[in-house]
Amino acid sequence: MAEHKEKTFSNYTLIAIDAALQAGEILRQGYGTQFSITQKVGIHNLVTEFDLLAEKSILSFISKYVPKSQFLAEESGASGETSEILWIIDPLDGTVNFAHQIPVFSVSIALEKKGELFCGVVYQPITHELFVAEKNKGAFLNGKELKVSNVSKLSDSMISLGFPYNLHENPHHCIEHFVDILRLGIPIRRLGSAAIDIAYTAAGRFDGFFEVGLSPWDCAAGILLIEEAGGKVTSWDNRPIHHRAKDPILCTNGKIHTMLSNVLMQNE
Repeated sequence: MAEHKEKTFSNYTLIAIDAALQAGEILRQGYGTQFSITQKVGIHNLVTEFDLLAEKSILSFISKYVPKSQFLAEESGASGETSEILWIIDPLDGTVNFAHQIPVFSVSIALEKKGELFCGVVYQPITHELFVAEKNKGAFLNGKELKVSNVSKLSDSMISLGFPYNLHENPHHCIEHFVDILRLGIPIRRLGSAAIDIAYTAAGRFDGFFEVGLSPWDCAAGILLIEEAGGKVTSWDNRPIHHRAKDPILCTNGKIHTMLSNVLMQNE
């Protein structure tokens, strides 16, 4: 396995890092080439052969070093025997971007031990940005410690968001919530990879992120990044949220959390 600056990280975290780097290289080499694309349930809910190749690489690598692992992965679902070790994996978060040759996508790997997040890795292969967090050991980007932003006014914030594949059904009035944020006049970004959105919030590039509901593989690693960088993650109504709940999620630097929660709850 590769050597990394964060010498205090556990072997589990180092394994997750190396698995993400290998999968990211598969994606990087496949980016911009000709490949097969299929449609999953939902509008523009795509999967490419590189989603599958990257996921196979991750599962194989982790299984080699942690034989008793159980997996919850986007493409292959739940697998393995009952175990206290659960790896939550998105081999390609931002498949639509990848398929359209937009260089904003990532690999996301999180480890859940005994029901709680232990480590998380988000790797952006085009920019070679490696976000890593381990419980009680901090969050890092390419070896440099991360801290959320210090912005304390919603009016000074930059917010990122995502939309569900069933946007036409307007779940949780997400269209109205988007309009409510627009009316505040603050900058909004929609990158197309929730794992990157959340990692960028942990890095202080965004001050907050929200979405109607994410699958565990979209957000598990990012949630730990936010928490270890000093931020806050809850449901929209400011209640605690579990990384496997698929509830409306709100991630912020903590300082604007209640203010943004209040805006999101206007149309609930």
